[in-house]
Amino acid sequence: MSITIWHNPRCSKSRETLALLQDRGDQPAVRKYLDDTPSIEELRLTRDTLGLRAIEMMRIKEKRFGELGLTKDDDDETLLAAMAQNPVLIERPIVFANGKAAIGRPPERVLDIL
Repeated sequence: MSITIWHNPRCSKSRETLALLQDRGDQPAVRKYLDDTPSIEELRLTRDTLGLRAIEMMRIKEKRFGELGLTKDDDDETLLAAMAQNPVLIERPIVFANGKAAIGRPPERVLDIL
């Protein structure tokens, strides 16, 4: 099984999720999404795979969210574009496996897709 994690090593939940996977014996591909920013197309696919609205995969308390004048009422395309330009707005971590995706908040949530 192929597993990928969009990871931010500075985030405790991201580190916990990665450790959870590794403790199970999984060796996920690690994508440091702040350095290797997902394209808007990848973000659309991620939104659809998660089965969420764009706002539900965003860090709305992140300072940059307010600086950009974003709101919870913005349409998905506006929010996806903001995430593509400002990856710090992407909720973390996101794990992909078996054609599914899950946000690791809490980290154990990703076990549902394995």
